[in-house]
Amino acid sequence: MENNTITPARTIAPILWVVLVISAGVNGIGSATGLDFTLRMVAGSVALVCTILLITHYVRRRKAR
Repeated sequence: MENNTITPARTIAPILWVVLVISAGVNGIGSATGLDFTLRMVAGSVALVCTILLITHYVRRRKAR
């Protein structure tokens, strides 16, 4: 039985990018539209976590080559 680890690695990065763009957009537009401070901080935290996960994903894939 073959262990296929490439498929999840290829699908996680685009999902993280989409979540990053959406959360960064909510955080950026939120201050101009008067969005609640707590919601903006949650969106900013999600964007930060996505950024860290994308960097980790990149480094791990680079080392695997």
